Amino acid sequence: MKKGQIIEGMVECVEFPNKGIVRTEDGGRVIVKNAVPGQKVSASINKVRRGKCEGRLLEVLERSAKEQPEAACIHAGECGGCTYQTLPYEEQLAMKASQVKKLIDDVIVPENTDYEFLGIKASPRQQEYRNKMEFSFGDAYKGGPLALGMHKRGSFYDIVDVPECRIVDDDFHTVLTVTLDYFKERNLPYYHKLRHTGYLRHLLVRKAVKTGEILVDLVTTTQIAEGGEEALLAGWKDVLCAAAYQGTLTGVLHTRNDSVADTVTNEGTDVLFGQDHFYEELLGLRFQITPFSFFQTNSLGAEVLYETAREFIGDALPSGTDADVAEHGKVVFDLYSGTGTIAQMLAPVAKKVIGVEIIPEAVEAAKENARLNSLTNCEFIAGDVLKVIDEIEEKPDYIVLDPPRDGIHPKALEKIIRYGVPQMVYISCKPTSLARDLEVLQASGYEVKKVCCVDMFPATVHVETVVLLSKGEVDSKKIRVEFSLEDMDMSEFQDGATYPQIKEYVLEHTGLKVSNLYISQIKRKCGIGVGKNYNLPKSEDSRQPQCPQEKEKAIREAFKYFGMI
Repeated sequence: MKKGQIIEGMVECVEFPNKGIVRTEDGGRVIVKNAVPGQKVSASINKVRRGKCEGRLLEVLERSAKEQPEAACIHAGECGGCTYQTLPYEEQLAMKASQVKKLIDDVIVPENTDYEFLGIKASPRQQEYRNKMEFSFGDAYKGGPLALGMHKRGSFYDIVDVPECRIVDDDFHTVLTVTLDYFKERNLPYYHKLRHTGYLRHLLVRKAVKTGEILVDLVTTTQIAEGGEEALLAGWKDVLCAAAYQGTLTGVLHTRNDSVADTVTNEGTDVLFGQDHFYEELLGLRFQITPFSFFQTNSLGAEVLYETAREFIGDALPSGTDADVAEHGKVVFDLYSGTGTIAQMLAPVAKKVIGVEIIPEAVEAAKENARLNSLTNCEFIAGDVLKVIDEIEEKPDYIVLDPPRDGIHPKALEKIIRYGVPQMVYISCKPTSLARDLEVLQASGYEVKKVCCVDMFPATVHVETVVLLSKGEVDSKKIRVEFSLEDMDMSEFQDGATYPQIKEYVLEHTGLKVSNLYISQIKRKCGIGVGKNYNLPKSEDSRQPQCPQEKEKAIREAFKYFGMI
């Protein structure tokens, strides 16, 4: 097959996350995203490499027998937020469970094939389940009217208005509509991602499921005429406060962000009304949440997820009585702890829980939440797991892992394994990263005992997975694995993000293409380790192109996003 060629075929299956496997009439195999099993589709080949073909979906020629007559949301297909709106929920669950099981079965060693796969647990709500949305300002097409909503599927620039989005409730719709109407009337420009000009950037809306409290944050640049912003924001705050809500509006905020990256970066936040936080409740615990705190976006689904993790921990921790905890209490490490939800869930049955999280604001929120819940045996440390665990004096009896999407840095995983704890629970939001880490854990003597999926994001490609690992004995007659990180090429996994990840981030958020050479140059400027001879001149006389200032700024923003600087 060649680039640009148009093909037709049936979608045999969908591999995680949303890679539809299309079989053409002549037996060819093409990966096409955003397809559904059983559909007949046409696609344009856009990538051919190492015998693999990828195509862009052009049209669904025949619907799948599994699909519903109509999508659950009127924005389906145009909005890039949800992929499986046409699939009944039972079909979504079955597909996600099979995707995860296949990924794990592909890496399970022969001696461990008897692990228990517990299937997938449904989200308590399939609609109106999200407690947080980050909407973007833009236009629906070049030169079109102001839009506020989600990115159009397959587009870096175009924005789709989503006033009837089904994964949030009516209070989100109210905030969205009131805000868009207000700024449309004033004819204010949105921030253009390539020209780096304009004022309006994002609208962040958070609402607690249990308490009904609502927090709204408008994110803008500082590119506005002096003296005019105060009255503008006061007017916006007034129309928001005058609107009717099912919940309670507890805070209206304004955040300044002049970063070139297309992400919400807090460069200063003002409270226009109320307070800068709200409260949510999970499993009997109360949590204070700010606009930028990490907190699971499906509150009711998070309870299912954490109850599953607690079930997996089971008998490893004491019963919970004061006498039992005093005699048998364990030291638990909650690595990649976020705002400390898991740590606080385990605190009543642990001697001590130590949480490690790289985002300082999340750590401060965890400390405040522990005080809020009267938990005195929790300690939260800000820093990279790779570095922090060397500085902790206590040794863990049990470890809970809840890493970001890219999984655990290989060097950090090696240090975690060295503790030799008898059991670990690994909570993963990206099963491909989980599968990679399970290979290393099994080679180091850990056995996969139980696996359970939890659907936190209905209608989307995402799924959470909880794994119970137990320290088994490696039979030297059956398997012998030796590896040293000193012998491994770590240049593609340096300090938090790979080179392809950095390139992808920069392209997605700024539209700029950067090379490995430019990334390594900026790494050296920032004092980040680079392979000894990686991208160095071949001789003293040779000259290399130097990274332009605009691209350097974009690369540094990527480093900040991945926690590298």
